[in-house]
Amino acid sequence: MLERLRIVLIGTSHPGNIGAVTRAMHNMGLSDLALVAPRCEPITQESISRASGADHLLHQAAVHPTLEDAVADCTLAVGASARSRTLPWPMVSPRELAAHLPEECQHDNARVALVFGREDSGLTNAELQRCHAHVHIPTNADFSSLNLAAAVQVIAYECRLAWLETAPTTTPTAEENGSDLASHADLERYFAHLERTLVAVEFHDPDKPRQLMARLRRLYLRARPEQMELNILRGILSATEKKITRSETP
Repeated sequence: MLERLRIVLIGTSHPGNIGAVTRAMHNMGLSDLALVAPRCEPITQESISRASGADHLLHQAAVHPTLEDAVADCTLAVGASARSRTLPWPMVSPRELAAHLPEECQHDNARVALVFGREDSGLTNAELQRCHAHVHIPTNADFSSLNLAAAVQVIAYECRLAWLETAPTTTPTAEENGSDLASHADLERYFAHLERTLVAVEFHDPDKPRQLMARLRRLYLRARPEQMELNILRGILSATEKKITRSETP
């Protein structure tokens, strides 16, 4: 299970924090690190020093220009957030998240992204809306700011604990599970297709969005569609587009 977990850091500004994150990851048995548009040089003497022996994770970390690239092959993306948002989104504690992971990782193509934002401002609303759920560490309300590596450590610890408490079982095949879950990249293509179709049928006005696409994102991300189900939804959209084209043809 731990091999299927990816720590994603967005816009990290201090190399020491990246090094400290790799130490926290290595402590808990995680090894997949992705950096999105880092605002500093990831590999420096300070980051290596703060890694304290986990600097091999620094050297093998993948660097991506966008969050979409970093989680394209993931079936579940969970964003760490300490702030309430205007649009409610599924919110879990680190323990609730970890308890769900053994079942999640039974899927053959399962890969889970745990997404952390910038040290000074966290994740943007747009980035949070690209996550299936949000995880919140219940800190002291009077002093809630957590160091980036500390936040990773807390969540990684809960994930390891859930892994240790799960008895070894035979991983079900894709046939037993029914179908692989849709990847993040496929979901993003679906959302683009959906918005294009809704505009074509004049249901959605991009100039007056009224959070329509954000609410639809929340709906479909909460539903966790399988790849076959997503193919059906894309087929419905394609048939709708063809119908529109025929009706507009003289």
